[in-house]
Amino acid sequence: MKEDAKEAGRRGEELACRLLEEEGYLIEKRNFRFSHGEIDIIAKTGDILVFVEVKTRTNDLFGPPEAAITKAKQKQIIKIAKAYLYINEIHDTQCRFDVIAVNMEDYINPKLNHIVNAFIDM
Repeated sequence: MKEDAKEAGRRGEELACRLLEEEGYLIEKRNFRFSHGEIDIIAKTGDILVFVEVKTRTNDLFGPPEAAITKAKQKQIIKIAKAYLYINEIHDTQCRFDVIAVNMEDYINPKLNHIVNAFIDM
């Protein structure tokens, strides 16, 4: 991955965290790594634990950012979320999976799309 893409990804995650906090979410963890994957943001809203995938694009050459969340990617995120729950001994907690798509084509005024309940545990 080019450094520009990495920097855009980092900025996208920062913007996503700011958006979640503005919406009243409490950020519990960022960049939780397990096995060969990662969950970008783990947050809480009320009693719901939310696993958030942030996808950032600097142009729409390959479609909108959210289009990159394939079934395989969803399956990986679900596996990592289950590991997080197991490791932290979290039981009987309502969970959901959100996506925050960040379009940074206009770097000064990026567009964020928070997709609540973007996919479900298969």
